[in-house]
Amino acid sequence: MKQFLLMLILVSSTILSAQPNSNKDIKNGSISGRVLDASLNEPLPYVNIVVKDATSKVLTGGITDNEGNFTIEKIPEGSIQVEITFIGYKTILKNETIGNGNYNIKMGDILLEESSEGLDEVTVVAETSTIQQKVDRKVINIGKDLQTAGATASEIMNNLPSVSVDQQSGAISLRGNQNVRVMVDGKLSNIPADQLLKQIPSTSIKSIELITNPSAKYNPEGMSGIINIVLHKNTQIGFNGNINVSLAHDIEPKFNSSIDANYRNGKFNLYGSYSNGSIKNYNQGRINRVEQQIFQSFNILDDNQSHLFKLGLDFYLDDKNTISVFTNQNSFDNNVNVNTYIDYVTDPSLDESQAIYGENENDSEQYNFNYKHDFADGHNIELEVDHNIFGDNGNTNNRFFSSQRPNFTEDTETDRTRTTINLDYVNPLSDAAKLELGLQARLFENSIFYESNGREQNESGQYIPTTTLFDYSRDIYSAYATYGKKLEKWSYQVGLRAETVSVDSDAFRRDLAANTELNIPFKNDYFELYPSVFFTYTPSEKNSYQLSYSRRIDRPGIGQVNPLPQFNTALISQFGNQELLPQFTNSMEVNYTRQLKKGSVTAGVFYRIIEDEIQQAILIDRADTNRLILTNLNFDNTSSYGVELSSNYRPTKWWSVNASFDLFSQKQKSLAESFDTNGDIVLNTVEVDNVAWNLRAFNNFKVSKSLSFSAFGMYRGKNKNIQFEMQDMLMVNLGMRYSFMEGRASFSLNYNDIFNTMYAEFDGERPFLQRGRFEWESQQISGRLSYRFGGGKYRAKSRKQRDNDVKQGGGIF
Repeated sequence: MKQFLLMLILVSSTILSAQPNSNKDIKNGSISGRVLDASLNEPLPYVNIVVKDATSKVLTGGITDNEGNFTIEKIPEGSIQVEITFIGYKTILKNETIGNGNYNIKMGDILLEESSEGLDEVTVVAETSTIQQKVDRKVINIGKDLQTAGATASEIMNNLPSVSVDQQSGAISLRGNQNVRVMVDGKLSNIPADQLLKQIPSTSIKSIELITNPSAKYNPEGMSGIINIVLHKNTQIGFNGNINVSLAHDIEPKFNSSIDANYRNGKFNLYGSYSNGSIKNYNQGRINRVEQQIFQSFNILDDNQSHLFKLGLDFYLDDKNTISVFTNQNSFDNNVNVNTYIDYVTDPSLDESQAIYGENENDSEQYNFNYKHDFADGHNIELEVDHNIFGDNGNTNNRFFSSQRPNFTEDTETDRTRTTINLDYVNPLSDAAKLELGLQARLFENSIFYESNGREQNESGQYIPTTTLFDYSRDIYSAYATYGKKLEKWSYQVGLRAETVSVDSDAFRRDLAANTELNIPFKNDYFELYPSVFFTYTPSEKNSYQLSYSRRIDRPGIGQVNPLPQFNTALISQFGNQELLPQFTNSMEVNYTRQLKKGSVTAGVFYRIIEDEIQQAILIDRADTNRLILTNLNFDNTSSYGVELSSNYRPTKWWSVNASFDLFSQKQKSLAESFDTNGDIVLNTVEVDNVAWNLRAFNNFKVSKSLSFSAFGMYRGKNKNIQFEMQDMLMVNLGMRYSFMEGRASFSLNYNDIFNTMYAEFDGERPFLQRGRFEWESQQISGRLSYRFGGGKYRAKSRKQRDNDVKQGGGIF
């Protein structure tokens, strides 16, 4: 804590000492306008606007937003030159005069024509990553430095502020909370998040958005917010694409590759991509129940094979109408071998071992249709239909040695569909105000069939075959409205989302030996409102303040409500709770951003009040008191808070640093059973106050135009949950990147966890005193080769974004 207070004092001193002096001598003027593609009549985002004086000296500047609009203020009185430049387009130079009663110049629509010269690069990727604090999100633009730090999205996530990935389960958390939604280009997928992140190549990622306090326009799921992965998009004229191949090794080999390409000519843009992975992961661990003197060891080998395809078409009917369609196809095969040995120190005759072999195959299909119409006066309407199909077949074979328990098998079949229909309307009421309205329907169905030939015992202690069918459906109908306005130094946005939800589930169980049946239905219908408010204050170009509030929901996942066994070993079983209710959160954030001469610093605090909190319960199996049962329950309201600091800084032209620090506190409640002094089982309500902090720093060293080196360090402090206290973690990675063939090709080499300090070590007190440690293949050496082919002139295409949807080419999704 002393180190944390010292860090806050140092950062606060830096920020306060860097406050700008007011300049009362400047007579302010401003220019505004909108930049469009001359042939498509579509807005162009990220166009450079440079303001010069009569001698061509640069005074100030800016860039256009997603709708092509720009406003530049604090321009001194006199004659000025306005230079509009964008890569692949002809530069426009306009002369204007500030003064004589004309201090606010409206330049109207500015049409940019394509340059006659070709553009070699398909996608321009920055050398170093940057962090931007926006009103409702933190945007990490992925540069070549972070791309060299990991082969997949899962590996990059651990390098981001406030984000962590559990190396054992693959579960992702934001601000210490796993109730987070993961999207790709603003769209949810039926593919499990941990599987999805391991299948996205890092070179396909343009940016990652941490939307910790989303507006009413967004779906309200995810208590800690939304992580949106934005992939590179490509609408080049002609034929263009990228090829990537990577190989990593520690104990087992890991290979993945990807190719994406597009062809555009006239009114059509045809694009497609393919990626595959062949990855083996080895884990080992041990758990020691100290008082019972039971020692359990694990050896786990995970073998994954994946294939992803995407094919899409954009059709520009005319300047006002666009139709887009695409499909994603995913195939994933997983084989896992688990060998566990249990040593009873006081009675070796009870020693036993278990071998688990599991096979799992799943396929996912996505079909998307989008139509957008732009009206003559600037407003637009857009219809999108998205349909997902997911099927999974799994088989697990459990074999026991030196045990009274017989062998058994488990078979699981899962069928899941999700259909989303969006209708959105955007009306820019003026240059400074915008109204957005929308309707949405989300229809979700899930069916799981489970059959076991002897996993469970009856009242007589006999192992019996069982069959269970779990059906779950959830229909959500919602409407939203947001209104935003920008004033001279202030801007605000208010919104409200209304949702009606219908949940219906049915668990059917049959005991094949006794020929008995049990049917458990559950229904939950509810209506909720989700307001959001955002304020931004920008007193100067170097200082910005944001204040935001939103209400959100975390609906129980299928694994949390599925009464079928999720995990099963000789000592632990995990089941869902069919009657689990959603939890709600009211979240408030305050952020401050300071632009420095060589970078920027962002500091923020957040506070959350959580209603009907979902937490894990730890119970003792009555049939075998050495076994534990894990499930989920709703508890009373609780709260959490945290502090975050992040910075981009470039000490020299050849050295850049991205650093972040976050601290969070949260109270967790649970039910946990234990034994009293008489050996009887007692039920206790447990409360855990958890304070944890993380520190990350990424350094990029540019030796030459072609060669650069990187160094990444991460420290994760101790972290408590209901069952365990996790010890601190430390990791240091080194990397290099070399580009050749005039920048079209590059090779990167990485050495992760060079000191071999990345492992999970933990202690537990309930319901037994336990010590444990798990290790994985963290000390990896990896290499990646990338090649960019084709060329053409950039044609940006403006599409309204829902949850930052990108509905066109590039990448694998």
